Amino acid sequence: MSRLIYDYTKSILERVSFAPDLFVKELKKAVRNLLPHEMEHLRNWLLYYTKEKPELQHCLILVERN
Repeated sequence: MSRLIYDYTKSILERVSFAPDLFVKELKKAVRNLLPHEMEHLRNWLLYYTKEKPELQHCLILVERN
């Protein structure tokens, strides 16, 4: 079940990546809801996903704190 939540979170983040403020809002929700091992996967995914999106790279701080 938790893999579904992780996949859903990634799909939401991809959909709102056009707006950095929405991206931050959804990322904060993900940080609250995902399990620690899922956060590690999300952190790795974000490093890859934001490599080509400099406007979203500041969001990495949200997952590094946890």
